[in-house]
Amino acid sequence: MFTWSRSAIQTLKSRASTDTGSPAGPGRVAVLGIGQELRGDDAAGLKVAQRLWAVREPAAEERVLIVQAGPAPENQTGTLRRFGPDLVIMVDAAEMGEAPGTVRWLDWKETTGITAVGHALPLHVLAGYLVAELGCQVCLLGIQPATASIFSDEIGAPLSQEVSDAVRQVVGELAELL
Repeated sequence: MFTWSRSAIQTLKSRASTDTGSPAGPGRVAVLGIGQELRGDDAAGLKVAQRLWAVREPAAEERVLIVQAGPAPENQTGTLRRFGPDLVIMVDAAEMGEAPGTVRWLDWKETTGITAVGHALPLHVLAGYLVAELGCQVCLLGIQPATASIFSDEIGAPLSQEVSDAVRQVVGELAELL
């Protein structure tokens, strides 16, 4: 088990005990895959959402929402409002000063010093809005990019091997947790 998934398990268990009163699950969870698909490692969040969608259990659709939010996740607030999540997990490439492919589970309040690239609205602003308006908990699952392509105008770059490996690991762990 990876360090971030231990944090995720703790968050999900705390949601289960406070929201549902049952160890059966954390209530309704929305996963937002964030990023720009044509910008190399910036597509990490989108790739997680795409792969989670492919392995999702149809029976879980009532309690798990997977959204490919792209570079403007704020455009998905209506979808989130209709779903009514207890927990929103934003997955994005994030410059955290870590080794390439490092994955960290962060409370949204910790994201003000983290650079999540290419968004018109900073993720901590979106997270604060979701907490205030929907009354949900928000976490960021950040994946450290290996390439500088997310900071440049380079279009069409693939995911680096480190980030591709991290995406695969995140999908496996999240699919199991959710």
